[in-house]
Amino acid sequence: MILVIVLIIAGHINTRYPRIRKLDLTIAKTVKGPKDLHIVMASDIHLGVIVGKNRAAYLVNKINSLNPDIIILDGDLVDEDLAPVIRQNLGESLKALKAKLGVWAITGNHEYIGGVIPAVDYLVAHGIKFLRDSSVLIDDRFYLVGREDRDKPRFTGQPRKTLEVLMKDVDRSYPVILLDHQPFNLSNAVAQGADLQLSGHTHHGQLFPLNFITDAIYELSYGYKKIGQTHFYVSSGFGTWGPPMRIGMRPEIVDIRLHFAK
Repeated sequence: MILVIVLIIAGHINTRYPRIRKLDLTIAKTVKGPKDLHIVMASDIHLGVIVGKNRAAYLVNKINSLNPDIIILDGDLVDEDLAPVIRQNLGESLKALKAKLGVWAITGNHEYIGGVIPAVDYLVAHGIKFLRDSSVLIDDRFYLVGREDRDKPRFTGQPRKTLEVLMKDVDRSYPVILLDHQPFNLSNAVAQGADLQLSGHTHHGQLFPLNFITDAIYELSYGYKKIGQTHFYVSSGFGTWGPPMRIGMRPEIVDIRLHFAK
């Protein structure tokens, strides 16, 4: 009983103090203008009942303190129910996020669970730019490509675009950063010439020993991997699903320094 109580307390404390996970990556493509890009990424925030006003403000302050060029929110921004997000006015906290190249997001499975249209509309109204099976050339330096969540067909009956179709009009002479919430089929990103893919979703199990299950399901359940010329990073996420506990895996905000060929 004592051990269980200690684990519960320690797991809860662990959720309160995310680490800043630093990555230093190079893409061997030339770009116009600055040769470095500072990205800050957070996934699986799960705004709602558990991650409320104080935690949202904490997240925003931490991200802003890193002074990023661009902010990426990589799916599951909200938990299943949008009502507590609206009730606590959490969108107002998100409006304080600052990056000269904008705050960009993709959908995760939890946006679809709770109703993707009202969730996205609410977040867009509070300063978040969504990529929904679409791409954008940013600063005439790099492409940001955002996929709809893999669970879109299950909740809407409509397919998401294949990556081949989504990348059809993307000029691969530019660096290409791909956002895909669930890290399945990594070989697709390699085949389509993405230079960096950012994902979340797994929480790396959240509670030990569930990380062994996520390791078995995903080619990359957590952390960094390079396949061919494509860099991959799967984040453990900022928030929690279900109980506010993490055992064996810390929450994180990802601080990426991306370098282009000089």
